[in-house]
Amino acid sequence: MTRILILGGSGFIGNALYKELCSYFDTYATYFTNKSFAKNKHFYNFNFENDGIEDILKEVKPTHIVSCLRGNFEAQVELHQEIASLIKRKKSKLIFLSSANVFDAFSNYPSYEYDKTLSESVYGKLKIKIENTLLRLPETNYVIARIPMVFGYNSPRIKELKEFIHNKEAYEVFPDLVMNLTTVDKLIQQLHYIINRNRKGIFHLGSYDLIHHDEYIKEVTEKLGYHNVLFKNVYTSNSDRFMAVLPKDNLLPKHLRISSQEVIEQSYIQLKNK
Repeated sequence: MTRILILGGSGFIGNALYKELCSYFDTYATYFTNKSFAKNKHFYNFNFENDGIEDILKEVKPTHIVSCLRGNFEAQVELHQEIASLIKRKKSKLIFLSSANVFDAFSNYPSYEYDKTLSESVYGKLKIKIENTLLRLPETNYVIARIPMVFGYNSPRIKELKEFIHNKEAYEVFPDLVMNLTTVDKLIQQLHYIINRNRKGIFHLGSYDLIHHDEYIKEVTEKLGYHNVLFKNVYTSNSDRFMAVLPKDNLLPKHLRISSQEVIEQSYIQLKNK
């Protein structure tokens, strides 16, 4: 039986993934501050900054552990090192949600699954450190799922954009940033497939094409029917810089791929109807 433990199951991505998987697999999750999950017997209270994970793993006995955690960087590294040492002895797999930021030192081109990682940001360096811990394991024990910016009608980024518009504040856009992107709905479908088919290795779970950040934001606001929106153009280089993780080696089926235009549509159609 496939038994799944989602670390960070009360967060935006983690909770969406729990709702996607719980009807198909024996699914468990952790929460920390959001006490509304306390009554759900499939949720465990877990403070990874102070607590070890071994007791939860012994009780749940997961075949798959999905890491969607946020929080203290040093504690995240220590936790994933602990998990890596434990799953070596078991037939378990850790699915780690990484980020396009592992490539943020390379700004002249998009990155593919097996390109060298190098980051100038603290966040990117964190993700690389955890990735390197997993890469020391047999490939059957891990999936590294690198994701770009996550948008969609219920995403924190779109909610933030709406707040800026309603408050008539200038929203920052980056005309020189070329990116790919995704929605939480597509991401959880992709992760469902990876678990169900017991896939392994490194996956880039973003759109298969690219778009400028300002182009995406301005088209979404226009489709939502907002006019005279205040934007603040922020340039970080004299030419286009890329922050994109494109899939090439580990391609998913066509119905699980997404285009930037589909992300735009999912960012305004459902939101406008809410």
